[in-house]
Amino acid sequence: MPTPDEKTEELDSSWPEANDDEPRGSESTALSGVSSAVDGDRPSAAEPEADGAAGETEAGDGGAEVVYDEVRAESARDFVEDMLTKMGMDVVVDLVEPEPSDPAGEIRIEIEGRDSGRIIGKKGQVLSAIQHIVNRVVNRPGLDRRHVVVDAEGYRQRREDTLATMAQRLGKKALEEGKIITFEPMNPRDRRIVHLALAKFPGVVTKSDGEGEARRVQIIPVRR
Repeated sequence: MPTPDEKTEELDSSWPEANDDEPRGSESTALSGVSSAVDGDRPSAAEPEADGAAGETEAGDGGAEVVYDEVRAESARDFVEDMLTKMGMDVVVDLVEPEPSDPAGEIRIEIEGRDSGRIIGKKGQVLSAIQHIVNRVVNRPGLDRRHVVVDAEGYRQRREDTLATMAQRLGKKALEEGKIITFEPMNPRDRRIVHLALAKFPGVVTKSDGEGEARRVQIIPVRR
C-alpha cells in the first residue's frame, strides 16, 4: 500500500513542467500538460472575462439558488460506504461539511483508512471511477443535479492545490512572455480551480474555449 509520501510523489508526478511545446508523451491527459500559443490580437484589460471570475459553477434550474441537500448527501455517503464494504476495503467514509468557497450544493465525501491508497489507485483512476458511479446514482432523472466529490486521504485537495499553484506560475509566464497559454482539456471543477486561482492575478484574464470534453482554459495576458 502506498505511504502518504508515495501518494504525494505520485500526485506531483502527474503535473509536468510547462513549456512552449506540445505536452510530452503519456502526460498529455485531460488534466496534465499545457501548450502555449502566441496571439497577436490580445484583449485589453477592459474586456470582460468570458467565464466570470468565479469560474464555471453549476446553477439550478431556472437560475434558482442551489442549496445543500443533506438527505442526498447522506444517501451518497451510505452508497459509497456500502460499495467499499462489499469490495472488502478497510476504510471509514464521512461527509465533509461544505465550505463557503465550495460550489453551491456540492456534496463532498472523504475516505480514510488502511486501504485508502488502493482506493486512490494509479493517478487517482480508481477514485475517479468511484466518484463517477456515485454521481450517476445520486443524479437520477428528474432530480436537480448535485455534484459529488469523493476524496481519499486528501488526495484531491492536494491535487487541487497543485493545480492552483501551477495556474499562478503559468499566469506569470503568460504575462512575462506575452503569450496565451492553453491548458489541455479539463473537467468543469478543474477549470473552475484555474479561474479562481487567477481571478485576482494582475495582468491576465482567463476564459474557457471549446465544447464538451474538449473544453479548455486559456490564460490571456492583457494590454494596459
